[in-house]
Amino acid sequence: MKHKPIVVKVVKSGVRYNAWDAQGNKYTGQITTGARKKAYANGMALERRVNRGGRFYWWAVPMAKYEATENISTVDLTPNAQVEIPAGHEEVVDFISNSYSIKPKGLVMKPLKWKYLIRSAVRGKNIMMTGPAGCGKTLGAKSLVNALDRPNFYFNLGATQDPRATLIGNVHFDKNKGTFFSESLFVKAIQTPNAVILLDELTRAHPDAWNILMTVLDQGQRYLRLDEQDGQATINVAEGVCFVSTANIGNEYTATRQLDKALLDRFVIIEMDTLSDEQEHGLLQYMFPSVNTEDLKKVSSISFLTRSEAKADNPRIGSGISTRTSVEIAGLLFDGFTIQEAADITIYPQYDNDGGADSERTFVKQIVQKFMDDGSSDDLFDVEEEN
Repeated sequence: MKHKPIVVKVVKSGVRYNAWDAQGNKYTGQITTGARKKAYANGMALERRVNRGGRFYWWAVPMAKYEATENISTVDLTPNAQVEIPAGHEEVVDFISNSYSIKPKGLVMKPLKWKYLIRSAVRGKNIMMTGPAGCGKTLGAKSLVNALDRPNFYFNLGATQDPRATLIGNVHFDKNKGTFFSESLFVKAIQTPNAVILLDELTRAHPDAWNILMTVLDQGQRYLRLDEQDGQATINVAEGVCFVSTANIGNEYTATRQLDKALLDRFVIIEMDTLSDEQEHGLLQYMFPSVNTEDLKKVSSISFLTRSEAKADNPRIGSGISTRTSVEIAGLLFDGFTIQEAADITIYPQYDNDGGADSERTFVKQIVQKFMDDGSSDDLFDVEEEN
């Protein structure tokens, strides 16, 4: 069985020696302190290998091998610096005020919102990241997890078919043990002090998940009931646990549900901004520095114009191209595709083709083609309609 190669870099933070791969995943707990310190002192990276017995071990390798693993199609979530969160009020205020220094470079977020995000996490608030699809909600939440260097857990509530099994546990049968109850990972997570728990796609979750979370997220209760019957065992949420959720709020998103007002009131809301043309271009340049900057500019401009038209309630387009799609297109350019080829396989299938020349897809094709012709959007709607 082949295992994915993992190479990490050791970063010193105070007295800690943390190990990160190039995509921002943390492996500190898997490597001995001595190995991390030695690698840091010698300027070496560490590579995960497997011996003949199938067991993993970590081997010092040149730093160039770590640099070769950097996947520039993935935003760098490694924080600029990591610090211990202080306990005293004055120190906490100072930490929050200077928190922009630990924001990852790959995350485009206004300083005030990042500061509010950090403050909410430090104070143990329940945080909801909202915004249009593909704007960076999950990225922002994961950036927070990495920046704070706390125990963290991830649950995609939109993907689970059995909320009770995901959030509470399952009853199992074993021929030796008989029937027994197995607690879920979520039960372990809420009992982990100072943990950051990411609840992704909350608006896609089944209402049963919302009902289970009501007491967990209530600052006045903070417990999980293992059974809905009165008198059943409850699990208290540990001190310092912070819940971070992502949600698409709006009727235009498929399979989303309108959140219960009582559940919504349990969160502080942080709305992710839709990137401007210049911001998106800068992000694409940061992620794909070897791709022609003019081509990246066309990608960001096409996406931004579609979003502008949709925001202006243009009847010919329901939604714009997300930043997530722009990143995917830029990745295709990096791998040798043309913008037109990328548009054919990533943009056009997102839009309705009913109506021929008046269809949503034809309108988007006109936008793309105009930028392909001369790089501008002047006289956009004077082009001939397609048959």
